[in-house]
Amino acid sequence: MPSPEIRKASQFDLDFLVEFNQAMALETEQLQLDSKTLRAGVVAVLEDASKGFYLVCVIDGSVRASLLITSEWSDWRNGMIWWIQSVYVEPAYRRQGLYKNMYQHLQQIKPEAVIGFRLYVDQNNTTAQQTYTALGMTPTHYELYEDLKHHE
Repeated sequence: MPSPEIRKASQFDLDFLVEFNQAMALETEQLQLDSKTLRAGVVAVLEDASKGFYLVCVIDGSVRASLLITSEWSDWRNGMIWWIQSVYVEPAYRRQGLYKNMYQHLQQIKPEAVIGFRLYVDQNNTTAQQTYTALGMTPTHYELYEDLKHHE
């Protein structure tokens, strides 16, 4: 496999990002995302860096993986935590180190104010859990709760 190029996503990656988010939600949560809402959400990130940024992994000129970074301030630690979200690797490219490459890239580009990384993973996604553990991440003692208002 050729060496992957890791870069921040741009407007030119919009269709890939929407497609990957749709595929990830369906695969991991059997959830069919509303295309119009999803597309607007991805555009919002691409147009406003304060919301976060996407990384893409390009092989032979095509985007094969992506992830989203959002930020959370920790008053307890006096530092920023980057949340890794919307991770997707095309099935044919899985288990080839693409996520590892993107994670290592994040470690290299993070500002000094970023003190660490967090992510959430489905309890049944043991393959992803093994990947994250192999990269030095550890499970936390927190449970995730939410109160989201859904748009119809």
